[in-house]
Amino acid sequence: MAIISSNIGDNDFPLRKKELRLVDAKIIAEEKIKNNLNLARPANLNQFIGQKQLKSSLRIAIDASIYRKEPMEHTLLYGQPGLGKTTLAFLIAKEMNTKCRVATAPAIERPRDIVGLLLGLKEGEVLFIDEIHRLNYLTEELLYSAMEDFRIDLTMGANKGARCRTINLPRFTLIGATTKLASISAPLRDRFGISQKIEFYTYDELKQIILNFSQLINLNLDDEASYNLAKISRGTPRIALRLLRRVRDYAQVVQKTNFVSLNLIKKALNSYQIDEKGLDTLDRQYLSFLNQNNNIPTGLDSIAAGLGDDPSMLEFVVEPYLIQIGFLTRTPRGRLLTALGKRYIDSKNDYF
Repeated sequence: MAIISSNIGDNDFPLRKKELRLVDAKIIAEEKIKNNLNLARPANLNQFIGQKQLKSSLRIAIDASIYRKEPMEHTLLYGQPGLGKTTLAFLIAKEMNTKCRVATAPAIERPRDIVGLLLGLKEGEVLFIDEIHRLNYLTEELLYSAMEDFRIDLTMGANKGARCRTINLPRFTLIGATTKLASISAPLRDRFGISQKIEFYTYDELKQIILNFSQLINLNLDDEASYNLAKISRGTPRIALRLLRRVRDYAQVVQKTNFVSLNLIKKALNSYQIDEKGLDTLDRQYLSFLNQNNNIPTGLDSIAAGLGDDPSMLEFVVEPYLIQIGFLTRTPRGRLLTALGKRYIDSKNDYF
């Protein structure tokens, strides 16, 4: 294993107590995360709705680790935002009867940041790094030996005064979450023993999530209303619960009721400019822009410039759902509106 130069000087080792507090305010405290967990989050893996194949694979890995009395293998969870990657990380730690330490990759700026995190771990604990594709090169290099051999190889000092130090680490489980699997370097990706994609949820699964959460917030939804809300939630629990909260606001403030019918949902969503397909103003502006180009492929940068939005936001937030419902197609020459998408936007031009 190659020795990684981390630019940590003699005065920095051993790390100061201040730096061992999980890199000060940059690292998200586990206690703060727990206190802010959404009430809709399940208490254990069995209560987690949907992702049947994923749960089965995780259950086998967890039970095997418990049987062998060793930490679970490093796990990579990837998929669109809002599908439950963070929730699953906490559930894995809970099933393993250990703590979950949480950090986000953009907050890990320097080598000493990841060193502080790793030295703060105890035997068997879980380290969850969100947006792991945004780790910088030096941090990744330090993680290689930490993940494989549970040690950190450091070069301290410079020139003739340089010397190598190896720090042994407790055996731990690294759980990484990403929305951009291809952006993770191959050496880091290959060090995860388990790699699982989180799929979009079915209407029935979303309906159950909505009903469960509505009970927690004392909202009474009829069957038709909950299913309709599930259909426009883009296959994503986070969006389903966000829409449910907006419906609750409208029901309690405008209608003075905690009972939600299908008609009330339509009125509430219309007040937020969300239609029966779950598309909002930006979605319709995107489709309208393509519709004006008379079926000519249009590049993402051109669309972003025309709408005054960031290309990455359009690519990873707006486009996936439009492709999923058959309104948009991507070609080597650019984006194209499908016949279904054209019929939809033509019918909406005079409505909103």
